[in-house]
Amino acid sequence: MIKKICLIACISLMTMADASAQKGWNEALNPYFTPASGEIMTPDADGFIKRWLLLEPIVKPNRSNTVFTDSYIRDVFMNNVPFPFEVMPKAGSKVKVVTEEEIVEGSGWQAKVVGKRPLKQTLKWYALDSKLFNVKLYRFATGLQNQRYGVIFWAQTIIEAPEDMENVRMAVGSNSASMWWLNGKEAVILSGDRRMVKDDCVSPRLTLKKGKNHIIGAVINGPGMSDFCLRFINEDGSPVKNVKVTLNDK
Repeated sequence: MIKKICLIACISLMTMADASAQKGWNEALNPYFTPASGEIMTPDADGFIKRWLLLEPIVKPNRSNTVFTDSYIRDVFMNNVPFPFEVMPKAGSKVKVVTEEEIVEGSGWQAKVVGKRPLKQTLKWYALDSKLFNVKLYRFATGLQNQRYGVIFWAQTIIEAPEDMENVRMAVGSNSASMWWLNGKEAVILSGDRRMVKDDCVSPRLTLKKGKNHIIGAVINGPGMSDFCLRFINEDGSPVKNVKVTLNDK
């Protein structure tokens, strides 16, 4: 189990009811998302999971994606976890974080970083159903008028299995680098500057336990688009579809 880690400053969680969280629905998200409903959801025809709890992006300046080695992204993610891993947050709940932003002088090719300063952010969790098989994080950020470059996105969901499902694999694609956990344990890491491709990286054999299984993911990007797709596949490569997708861990 991953230990609780905070950012540079302390973390504050403020819970709101799910219903009230949806009152402020942003119409700019409509082409790519709908508010997560209370109806039971299952993976799509190809097994992709489309219901997610997404946190507004954390500012983490990176002018290039070439630095995203395994060790770099593992260190960055483990030092930028703005919530307890054991607790599924509620839609509409918020976290307060303090990171750093760059002080830039000049513009264009003459721009240069001359220092850094603290940046305080209050970020909100959104419960969303993706209209596509992939989750458009870039569109999520732009729709909410958040910073979309040099950021970290966090995503969570719950998979409810009808029985123990052994020897399945988590198959992920992301733009750019990402890291994924199943029930608190690292499952798969995608390093380097990459575009999202279905099943780009596949985990070792895993077991989805009977009942609820907690998935957490983090995606980091400098310049460019950001998105991800995730599904579970069987030994023969066929998608796992006989599970439920929920945002309720109770």
